[in-house]
Amino acid sequence: MIRHKKRTPALLLAALMLALSLAGCAKKPADTAEKAAPSQTAAAQTASAPGATVETGVVKETEFENIYIDGMTIEEFNARGFAFGDSLNIRFDNGQTLEDVPYYSGYYTPVGALLACGYPSYPHVVIARNYGQSTWDEFGMTDASKVTVTLNEKGKYLAIEELYTLSYSNERKDFDSDVTFANFRAVKGGKLKAESFFRSASPCDDRLNRAACANRLAEQAGIRFVINLSDSESSYRELTAQPGFQSAYYDGLVQAGNVQLLGLNANYRADAFAKTLSEAFLAMTEHDAPVLIHCVEGKDRTGFACALLLALADATAQEIVDDYMITYANYYGITPESKPEKYEAILGNVRDFLYCLCDAPEGTPLDSLPLKAGAENYLRRGGLSDAQISAVEQYIV
Repeated sequence: MIRHKKRTPALLLAALMLALSLAGCAKKPADTAEKAAPSQTAAAQTASAPGATVETGVVKETEFENIYIDGMTIEEFNARGFAFGDSLNIRFDNGQTLEDVPYYSGYYTPVGALLACGYPSYPHVVIARNYGQSTWDEFGMTDASKVTVTLNEKGKYLAIEELYTLSYSNERKDFDSDVTFANFRAVKGGKLKAESFFRSASPCDDRLNRAACANRLAEQAGIRFVINLSDSESSYRELTAQPGFQSAYYDGLVQAGNVQLLGLNANYRADAFAKTLSEAFLAMTEHDAPVLIHCVEGKDRTGFACALLLALADATAQEIVDDYMITYANYYGITPESKPEKYEAILGNVRDFLYCLCDAPEGTPLDSLPLKAGAENYLRRGGLSDAQISAVEQYIV
């Protein structure tokens, strides 16, 4: 990311206050490979040409069905005069125009808000809604569609970009243990049955170089059933066909019918998400524990599923927050002591999980939320009966 020319203290303070108010960030895509690139230099930002423009085609992003800006990598896009933290105008050839769209290196907007994202693991810049619906369908794209992107304002969102920017290594040597590297751990809180529910990075998708490690830890933990939030049956088959696929234990669970391949996007507020996840929780009751829940990083989709699990087990809001934030300590070294501003900003993610469960407005004190009742209502919204919800609760405690 880019270091911008100096702001006045008053403007910088205002920008940082705005950033903190937008703390409901972070897709993952994620659970897509979550996220961010190192900052660019100040010289690079000031050298970016004003009035930068790109005219090109679009490609459908397959995992979440969003819009990729075709014809160039993220680095090539930035070389045209764009930089993380800029404001963009976007025009499609069907006449639709989007103005003042923030361009970030991660999903740093509130839930449902539009952004352009140059996520490090992505092949292209994507136009998406954070935890939202498909932009490909929303804006009526076809394979023949064209897009024009122009610079609206240089560095308008730089304070937010710098506040949220995160990066981590995909090399095992940079972590102190396998469990930290694979983000593998038991979920704890409330009345949840001890050592029966685990979460982790993907044990089968190796885009983050963690699959073999997570697969090994799953075998050591004796995992018997898996809720895979990110892979569909077709995408899982593609993974197993890749050279070097090393997840034999996991694949054995798949072949035995002990893995639910959900293929979910990150829009946990959507009815389709609620239905699919609720049905997976019910299916879980027909299998032996221990159970593993994962997406790609084991962060956002997994974070929401584990928040739902913990709420059903009568966990407190703080227990759910603590479980979610361990991931940020594992991947990024972010704790309340080490990086308090980033820690506080990231809390917006898990707060929104709980507001979603309880259908509560943003800003409601977390300790006042009826979490268990909210989680039960989420399962009802997903189509489960009261008897089925009771079966899930009896299974997990």
